[in-house]
Amino acid sequence: MTPPVRAALAMAPGVAAKIFPASERARLAPEVELLVSPPLEAFDSAQARAVLADVEVLITSWGCAEIDEEVLDAAPALRAIVHAGGSVKQHLTDAVWRRGIVVSSATTANAVPVAEYTLAMILLANKRVLDSSRLLTRTHRFDLDADLEADTGNYGKRVGLVGASTIGRRVIELLRPFDLEIEVADPFLTAAEAVALGVKRSELDELIASSDVISLHAPALSQTHHLIDRRRIGLIKPGATLINTARGSLVDQRALTDRLATGDIYAILDVTDPWIPAPGDRLYDLPNVFLTPHIAGSLGTELQRLAATAIAEAKRIGACLPPRHPIVIDDLTRIA
Repeated sequence: MTPPVRAALAMAPGVAAKIFPASERARLAPEVELLVSPPLEAFDSAQARAVLADVEVLITSWGCAEIDEEVLDAAPALRAIVHAGGSVKQHLTDAVWRRGIVVSSATTANAVPVAEYTLAMILLANKRVLDSSRLLTRTHRFDLDADLEADTGNYGKRVGLVGASTIGRRVIELLRPFDLEIEVADPFLTAAEAVALGVKRSELDELIASSDVISLHAPALSQTHHLIDRRRIGLIKPGATLINTARGSLVDQRALTDRLATGDIYAILDVTDPWIPAPGDRLYDLPNVFLTPHIAGSLGTELQRLAATAIAEAKRIGACLPPRHPIVIDDLTRIA
């Protein structure tokens, strides 16, 4: 019988308690042996160095300390890092890939709730649910003929997705049952891939100007900072809705707020820049803005999906099988 692969958790204690409670840790056995029960919060203590000297797989998540050359020198047996979360850029350095260590991420699992949130908001936006609810709550009256615009509804509406990322592709899957036109703007999306996905490939300006709902699913990179700038915000057609579940830095927030203040477009923002707008920010008071505090990603019971994905990957590595969700170094220039 193959001996269990030696592993350790590396993440903030509060994160470990949520994602890997005792019931989830028990699911690691018998293929995976945890060398120590508490997660490694840092790698410079005597206990951490003793664990690193023997560990083969690090299971990381939010709050993991940086894994650099010094840490890798202390972990001669390390052969894989499995991340129970999305982006690995916050804690992994290039040295990890240079040394041939396998990296896996639960990005696909974390994409599920973000895509579900996006689907719900697209349907609600086109149905004018949020707008109608505010009017009813404020005035205690509602006239279907007088207060709803003629184009209310989802039939035949155009949804523009900015980014054919893991989340963007999941949104495409969820939108298939609905009578919507789907366009995607992504410089890495080929014509063949667009056909396979069943979407129209568009240039970004064209997509913004023609879509009834624009949903952002691009990574936060230097080249995507303020991708949706003042000029492009000006292209959004009256009555359209901008949804952002990606990163606040993708949007020139001041320019967006100025356009929203005119009252002719809508915004559903799960992320802003900063993530929580400062007290007194105009976004709090605009009736055509719906704010949520970065809740689209995995929360509550959805964290169990991250644990299940990471556990399955650790077991595959223990069985000398390739991971199902690898991250290679060439991906880093175009992913979050």
